[in-house]
Amino acid sequence: MKAHTTLYNRSHKAALVLFCLLGCLNFLNAQDSTAVKEEATEAAAAAPKKSKPVPNTFENIWLLDNQSVMVPTKGSFQLDFMHRFGTIDGGYQSLFGLFGGINIRIGADYVPREDLMVGLSLTEYNLTWEGYVKYAGLKQTKDNKIPVSVTYYGNMSVDTRSDPTGGLYPHGTDRLMFFNQIIIARKFGDRFSIQVAPSLTHVNVVQGYYPGDTTADGKSVLGKEMKHDHFAIAVSGKVKLNNTLNLLLNYDQPLTKHLTNNPNPNLSAGLEINTTGHTFQVLVGNYRYITPSRNNYYNNNDYKDGQWLIGFNMTRLWNW
Repeated sequence: MKAHTTLYNRSHKAALVLFCLLGCLNFLNAQDSTAVKEEATEAAAAAPKKSKPVPNTFENIWLLDNQSVMVPTKGSFQLDFMHRFGTIDGGYQSLFGLFGGINIRIGADYVPREDLMVGLSLTEYNLTWEGYVKYAGLKQTKDNKIPVSVTYYGNMSVDTRSDPTGGLYPHGTDRLMFFNQIIIARKFGDRFSIQVAPSLTHVNVVQGYYPGDTTADGKSVLGKEMKHDHFAIAVSGKVKLNNTLNLLLNYDQPLTKHLTNNPNPNLSAGLEINTTGHTFQVLVGNYRYITPSRNNYYNNNDYKDGQWLIGFNMTRLWNW
């Protein structure tokens, strides 16, 4: 009986010790879990928050006669329809340009990956096909860690009309023009955005007068021709009037001085109406070619002489 009692006491003590050990282990585990949670919370608080980009610096990829800094979201597909009438200085005989000098462009744009857009278009003038690419390298952030948005736009165009002189384009590459532009933009508050866009146009075949040519009275002329490369800069802005209506302003200034046929600057203004999936811009300016390289290199309309024209851009965007 005594042995049984002793064995019982030993078992009871062993169980008590085991219970105490388990309690200590649970307490230590709870302490460790609390410490881990506290460390995770402190790490999350200490980790830098991801900067968010500023939305809707501009509402559309087009800003009157120029590309804006914007690239649609991944998977977006857009159709562009652009129209330019003739200049208003024709008066009533052309109904102030509405019945003359019309130029039309149809384009399609796709965003295969985030921040990258590719496109293809056909313009009525000289049956000009364009292939282009646009990449948003930097985006302005709400915390101002990145103060501006920066986008690259590149465009190659080809004149596909029949050679009217039989010798203007002896080589296929003579039909090509190239346009490169860096677009730098900033949004100020909710209502005002501005962008500055320097550009370089390269033309394979240039215009000019060459040695051996003569004037109407038979006098010889010295060789004068345009340069193959042309620098320019565009300054554009948006003023938000309400949730669906914006005022757009744009100025394009040629920088390169050629020996002949210097292009004129472009001044344009317009209203932009936005709906779900659609954007409509109606404008007044003096660019008529729509193709950016041709506008910058060959513009012979002078707004100082009243050579204004009316135009519009209409786009339809799908997000998939």
